Amino acid sequence: MDLSWLPAVNATLNAIAAVLLVRGRWLARAGRRDAHRRTMMAAFAVSSLFLVLYVLHKASRDFENTTFQATGLAKTAYLVLLFSHVSLAITVPPLAIALIVLGLRGRFERHRRLARWAWPIWLYVSVTGVAIYWLLYRIDPVSA
Repeated sequence: MDLSWLPAVNATLNAIAAVLLVRGRWLARAGRRDAHRRTMMAAFAVSSLFLVLYVLHKASRDFENTTFQATGLAKTAYLVLLFSHVSLAITVPPLAIALIVLGLRGRFERHRRLARWAWPIWLYVSVTGVAIYWLLYRIDPVSA
């Protein structure tokens, strides 16, 4: 089955998650707790769908890597971006689940303390996910 369309869908899901994360933070700061909760649950759902589709796409290709074909400084910059993205992406699911649990249990001070550093990580992973898609599938010198 051809699932070559999934990277574009996944990049779109990452972009939607980033927008929802920014909106969710704005809503929290505005004191709109119910809207914040709904928005962040939507961000979690979108990110979860991304993860399922990402694994499906990788599995359909026997977990082969897509290689960025640039050389020199461009390749080094890409690898640094990819390393930071993957390293931080591993932390997002447990952090997001912890934030959800704390929020739903009404432990708002602990939720806020964790969100101060978990939210930027989640946002960074979402934004860099889109950047990596563009680098691999749209800008890569081999495909240009």
